[in-house]
Amino acid sequence: MQRSALNAQAAIGQGDEPESVVVHVQLRPRRGATRKCLAALAALAAEHPEVAFGVTGLSKDDRVVRVTVGIDLGPRAAVAKFSPQAQAAYAFVSDIFATLYDHMPVYTAEPSGAERAAAAVLLESAGGGTTAADVLEALPVTPAAPVPAPRLPGAGERIPA
Repeated sequence: MQRSALNAQAAIGQGDEPESVVVHVQLRPRRGATRKCLAALAALAAEHPEVAFGVTGLSKDDRVVRVTVGIDLGPRAAVAKFSPQAQAAYAFVSDIFATLYDHMPVYTAEPSGAERAAAAVLLESAGGGTTAADVLEALPVTPAAPVPAPRLPGAGERIPA
């Protein structure tokens, strides 16, 4: 599920400034709803044929699968001028949040190397007849981040009763 020649790691140009701006949105479907999420993402992509995007990361924990989608906004200078390519990409991102809200979309940072490798396996196996469920079963389960304990108030923050 990749369109155009999106390179999630934007090419580095002169002065170490990325030529293209990529926004990462992570979808977090429950493990049983992964196929439905990917199908909905494919349907949404069909509605936005002019947008370059790709699945750039894939991982899972005990409850959810994390599918990271990289959306190419276009060259940095064109994004600043709100080019037609950037407007189309923003509309696509907006539709991800509006139509795929059941899969808990959030903005995220670039995926890790392991997540990128898993996404590459998913994309390679898509044409070979392997299902997404098979690829997901092969992924190692990362432990869910524990919920931090509440912070205790400092001495100046206490309100006398």
